[in-house]
Amino acid sequence: MKIGIVVYSQTGNTLSVAQKLCDSNTSCGNQVSILKVSAFKEQEGEVSKIRLKDTPDIENFDALIFGSPVHGFSLAPVMMAYLLQLPTLSDKRVACFVTQGLPKAWMGGNRSLKQMLDICSRKGAKIVNQGIVNWPKPEKRAEMIQGLIEQFRFIDESK
Repeated sequence: MKIGIVVYSQTGNTLSVAQKLCDSNTSCGNQVSILKVSAFKEQEGEVSKIRLKDTPDIENFDALIFGSPVHGFSLAPVMMAYLLQLPTLSDKRVACFVTQGLPKAWMGGNRSLKQMLDICSRKGAKIVNQGIVNWPKPEKRAEMIQGLIEQFRFIDESK
């Protein structure tokens, strides 16, 4: 199965989770690629003003994992701009995760994940999993990442 992990990461935290998900899915026999989203002005807060620099093509993937940090209690504007510009996610199995610096999911993680899932659903995605990783406590973070790894393994059902 071909899996695309589309990630927006400013500090490298979200990207580090994406790499672990990549390693896990690769060890299951999948062909996995990490694709980065970026913008010309990373700090732009207004989604309509964001000009994307890197817009990964997702057409040839069987499944997708989208990952983004939380910014200001919402989905990072760069990831939101990327998802909104996608023409369709029909027939795609999709999993989404967010990383956040605050310790509780209700401090922006839940809202960010809901925004991501809503956009993907409106574009026809079949949502198969979702998760939040809180960054502050290393021991809890490792446990949350391990939970994502276990939940986000894609198995090729055609074999």
